[in-house]
Amino acid sequence: MLQKRLHDQGYEYETVNASVSGETTSGGLARLSRALSVHHPSIVILELGANDGLRGLPLNTVRDNLVSMIQQANQAGAHVLLVGIRLPPNYGARYGEDFAAIYANLAQRYRLELVPFLLEKVALHADLMQADGLHPDAQGEPAVLETVWPHLTPLLKR
Repeated sequence: MLQKRLHDQGYEYETVNASVSGETTSGGLARLSRALSVHHPSIVILELGANDGLRGLPLNTVRDNLVSMIQQANQAGAHVLLVGIRLPPNYGARYGEDFAAIYANLAQRYRLELVPFLLEKVALHADLMQADGLHPDAQGEPAVLETVWPHLTPLLKR
């Protein structure tokens, strides 16, 4: 859907989905250098951390991995769109709030465009989510694009 939107609006970008289902920030960090050298992106949409949070991994590990990925992308000449995620409430208010704050703090520190919460328009709509309650279904994906698009457009060049 993102590739089609870019094309329809006259942007000459090729999208590359370098994600891996179930990926953590550690896994993303391990794979990023190769992806940057193979694809030479001008924009990196960095949306990782949810699986770290769902596993209750230490927040400093999540933050440090995201910092390393932001720095690598910047050094490769790519602009970073940081995409935040929020955790279900069963992880506790403090952990959830501190987790969400990682994204806002990094966006401010590195002056990044930020999507505060990827699932903002779908998370509370069961009819737009898969049975696991964590992932949008096919009907929810357009709303996810609508959440990301306004934050991506400032990084795009026609």
